[in-house]
Amino acid sequence: MSKVISEKVQESNPAEVIKQVEIKHTRTMKDASGNDVVVVDHVEVKNIDDAISQSEKDKARLEAQLAEVTAELADYIAIRDAE
Repeated sequence: MSKVISEKVQESNPAEVIKQVEIKHTRTMKDASGNDVVVVDHVEVKNIDDAISQSEKDKARLEAQLAEVTAELADYIAIRDAE
């Protein structure tokens, strides 16, 4: 599943502009002719600051997972090379 992210500006009044992002969650499927088509599963709209905060949390979580996998890989390689 991939995402298409675009800016969505909503003006509540001329003095205040609220920046938001529209996130389309998509996937690729085959149509009746066998061609790939992109289908939108769902769309969500978020405040830009909330979207940035969530992405930063996701990045930190993924970096921690990467560190764990890197350590596992080093252990496996050490075991393989010990023979």
